[in-house]
Amino acid sequence: MGDNKASKSSANGVLYHKYTLKEKLKNMGPGILVVGTFMGPGSITSATRAGADFGYTLLWTVVFSIIAVIVLQEMASRFGIVTQTGLADGIVSYLKDRPTVKAIMKAVIAISISLGGVAYMGGDLTGTAMGVSTISGIPSNIVAAVWGCCILIIINISNDILGTLMKLLSVTVTIMAIVFTVTMIVTKPDVSEVFAGLVPRIPKGAALTCGAMIGTTVVPYNMFIHATSSKRTWSDPKQLPLSRFDTTVTMIIGGIITAAIMISAGTVIRGLEVNSAADMAVALEPLLGRFAKPFLCIGMIAAGVSASTGTPLGVSFVLSGLFGWKTEKSDKRYFFTNIIVLAIGIIVALSGFQPVKIIMTAQAVNGIFLPVVVFLLIYLTSRKSLMGKYKSTPIQTFLGFLVGLVTLIVGISSIISFF
Repeated sequence: MGDNKASKSSANGVLYHKYTLKEKLKNMGPGILVVGTFMGPGSITSATRAGADFGYTLLWTVVFSIIAVIVLQEMASRFGIVTQTGLADGIVSYLKDRPTVKAIMKAVIAISISLGGVAYMGGDLTGTAMGVSTISGIPSNIVAAVWGCCILIIINISNDILGTLMKLLSVTVTIMAIVFTVTMIVTKPDVSEVFAGLVPRIPKGAALTCGAMIGTTVVPYNMFIHATSSKRTWSDPKQLPLSRFDTTVTMIIGGIITAAIMISAGTVIRGLEVNSAADMAVALEPLLGRFAKPFLCIGMIAAGVSASTGTPLGVSFVLSGLFGWKTEKSDKRYFFTNIIVLAIGIIVALSGFQPVKIIMTAQAVNGIFLPVVVFLLIYLTSRKSLMGKYKSTPIQTFLGFLVGLVTLIVGISSIISFF
């Protein structure tokens, strides 16, 4: 992937390889892994509920989330490529001379990532089960348990799990893009209202929903996954243009899918109470006929496959980096972390909680932890001692702090609203 192409120089003298569009498209991968992970039942349910409750008013949260995730995931990917370490490894290494701070940070990250991971796992399994159950008629609790076991097989069947997941998620994200974009076009939304929704405002009672919209896109463990997958994909900082193209294009695709879901819900089920995107099926029957329910459920299943395969790996990668485990099946600590996250996720899915409540709980946890990871990432990528000439530019650092400040405000607001 690092063939000797002609190089170009940036304004600060950093040299990068020059790649053609064909080469950039061919080398896409880690970004699709991140999009596949955050575009799960949580994002779909949050977007559906936002559209049903507030119409197009919260579309601005999608735009902000995509800008934020491009800025932050670029930093995470660049960190992994330049340092050739994972983000968790980098945090531990950087704090090696500050044992007290290091111990506190390890505990905060481990607890928050683990709690958020099992909450997301429960929501992902529930969302997938609802889609399969709607099509097949099989009780969702049975589907959740069976699907949880299937995930365990998927994430342990290959020695190159990241490569396998990138291929799998390329398919599922494509399916979601087709299903939900077609759904939006069929509903014929009011274009002027759609553009009005791009103006930032938080209606009464929308703080928690805003937090959910941002929290299901800007997910803490995705930054850890991205750093790890990027360092395994690219080994030379001159390949950063490949990473940036991959990150930007895939995150925009994720944003288009999310916006399409919110717009569709705001058009056909505004004012109705919903639990998942499948609730739009009845309203779409006049437009799609008997294909409405299976069409939307296929999108839900694709989302569930995407997110639920990445969640246990995300937790395992973070804990491995923090505590020095190997990220392979031979390390029992890594292996059993996957099992534990899945097992608790299955229990949560079988508990009878509505998926919306599970997902909102995950957002409350996310709201506490996300700003911590964001500011840590900004700090590390701005250190010349770590990043050398590839450290963040003043503009990148400013954008990062701006995103971090907004996540802090929204996180506090969503936590207050939750309780």
